[in-house]
Amino acid sequence: MDEARAVAMRELRMVASRSQRTGNVPFPPDFVIAKEGQDRRAPLARMIQGGQGGSVRLSLYLCITMMATKEPFNLRKPPTPKGWARMLNLDPRIGDRRVQRNLKWLAENGFIKLEPRWGGPAEIKLLSAAGDGREYVRPIEQRQNRGRYIGVPVEFWTQGWALELSTTAVALLLVLREALGKQTEPQYIPTDRQRRYGLSSDTWTKANAELRSHGLLTVVREVQGSTYDYQRWRNAYLLDFERLKEPPKAP
Repeated sequence: MDEARAVAMRELRMVASRSQRTGNVPFPPDFVIAKEGQDRRAPLARMIQGGQGGSVRLSLYLCITMMATKEPFNLRKPPTPKGWARMLNLDPRIGDRRVQRNLKWLAENGFIKLEPRWGGPAEIKLLSAAGDGREYVRPIEQRQNRGRYIGVPVEFWTQGWALELSTTAVALLLVLREALGKQTEPQYIPTDRQRRYGLSSDTWTKANAELRSHGLLTVVREVQGSTYDYQRWRNAYLLDFERLKEPPKAP
């Protein structure tokens, strides 16, 4: 492990420890999947579009959600832009500028609120994961969710997965967690439901391969249709979220 990555790991573990997080960090389903009949893309898909900017936005938002544990769900003394850049293992020459630019994007798009603070970086207040500027409410308390939420183990950060996985792999991990829940057998995801996640077919293909290479995902081929109908093969998916509690394997 190189020095910059080791520093990032230490800082991620430190903020996770300070947050006193145990178990899962919850995200609401509507962060990942658009409502039926809705033209607008799901917040997650909107957040990651735009290449490298999308990767920083998603990393920042996931970290902020992990760190903001109690009402009013804010970071009163957040890391400086350089501190965020170290924690996310960004290029030190331009990392702070990328952080500033993407914190601004998150604020302009209603995911967070930045409140200027004398003598330090702006306080960060977590807002609704729907990106509508509304107050943040714990997913389990949102009536429309009926208690459902997407739980990401805190080990995603403390074991280094947040640094290891690409942006598209993280996005697909969240999508599959929403689609499959805690299923213990491979499940097919209907095409119309896949469309509601807003990820491109190229993203599905590349992220699928990456998750499989890390032992996080199993994909099996199964036949659709009866003996008397036209038959075709389709993918069925099974996540191993317990794998996140172990460190990624060295390349």
